[in-house]
Amino acid sequence: MISLSLASLIRRLAAACAAGALASLALLAGGPAPSTLAHGPNPLFGTNLWGQDQIVGYMWAPGAVPPGWMAAEIDAAAEDVEQSRKSRAALFQRVSKADSKIWYGGMWPCPAYGIACVNRSGAPDSFAGMWFRPHGWPFDWGTLRWCQGLAAPANGCYDVENVALDEFGHIEIIGHHVNYDDERDFLDSIVQYAARARPREGWNEHVFGRCDVARLQLEYELIRPSDPVSTCLSLATSLSIVPGSTWISPGQTVRISGNLKVGTASAARSLSGDPLSARTVTLQRRSPGTTGWSAVGTLPANATAGSYSLTITPPQTYDYRLVFTPAAEGVLASQTGAVRIVVSACPGTVAREARTPQVPCQY
Repeated sequence: MISLSLASLIRRLAAACAAGALASLALLAGGPAPSTLAHGPNPLFGTNLWGQDQIVGYMWAPGAVPPGWMAAEIDAAAEDVEQSRKSRAALFQRVSKADSKIWYGGMWPCPAYGIACVNRSGAPDSFAGMWFRPHGWPFDWGTLRWCQGLAAPANGCYDVENVALDEFGHIEIIGHHVNYDDERDFLDSIVQYAARARPREGWNEHVFGRCDVARLQLEYELIRPSDPVSTCLSLATSLSIVPGSTWISPGQTVRISGNLKVGTASAARSLSGDPLSARTVTLQRRSPGTTGWSAVGTLPANATAGSYSLTITPPQTYDYRLVFTPAAEGVLASQTGAVRIVVSACPGTVAREARTPQVPCQY
């Protein structure tokens, strides 16, 4: 991630090298910002995924241990990953011995203008490193100040926890968000080309934004089928209807079941075909030969993920369909085709309406 300097002429710049393995947070005047519109999931940063819910241990690099005020904020950012990932993405935990190391000062493989960077090479076994410039580092635009390293926060300082969460996002596999030119969508992602210094909006965000979460869900799936899909996505859904019978005698009940899932599509990546539970699936009916539908009821969820069912007693022959209506999440509405359930005690009627004359007549 690249961050803004205090000067009004500082512009955004993406810094990446080492075959796409290195991402940096930097301060640099110069090049123009990207103009591609946003509001899709963040791009990928690398190709190798961690295992679902994999715990990735990290340690401080010998000879480059961060001071206590910074160490606590980096550890807090690792906790922020768990609290805001909304997916089965990797978790990060500091341990006494690990191949993945975090540096404060010391060696610096990043661009000269960087204030923090990561290299996720080694995934899914470890990451090559995370590096932070030390408090007080001189740049041509001024002196780097970490907010937590000051006796009292001051405008122009950078929040360690915010920056560290951005870097953990890169390690997960999240690339820089592409903002609208006016950056009105800046809060949709914490993994940015340009961080913001205090007191600009977003300077101390400590959760993944919705477009960060979208990328994590696409790669690692939802934690539970009942969890909402990020609103940074717009995925098609697939809904099916299965009646227990298409012919019943008057007064009999029939169970109508439905299955709801993310539509099977390459764009849905790991979410493709996954079941969706705890959603609103409504049963509707219409009289044969008419076009108007009316609601019968909402299908309760079954124990099986993505499965719903409702038992009804049809008073007469109707066509039925299921309708899924999403609520504030990144999936689209869907509905099934119509199925006819014939209510009749006579096989002649069944033959005409359901075209299943094998059903026995009841007298």
